[in-house]
Amino acid sequence: MATKVTVRGNNLDQALRKFKQKVARDGVPSEWKKREAYDKPGVKRRAAKKEGIKNSRKRDRANRSKDY
Repeated sequence: MATKVTVRGNNLDQALRKFKQKVARDGVPSEWKKREAYDKPGVKRRAAKKEGIKNSRKRDRANRSKDY
């Protein structure tokens, strides 16, 4: 998984910005955060359930606003 970014016109800031975008698109920061510490299976289940509830509430709010 080699990510390559070219620096054009000695513009290092733009190249760094492009690199960060490519890395974020590949999901590296979220994977790194997930592997940073061990979570017990029960903790993972609770977090997944909480995330599902949050997403369903978000979908409900979006659907309610379309009804009006």
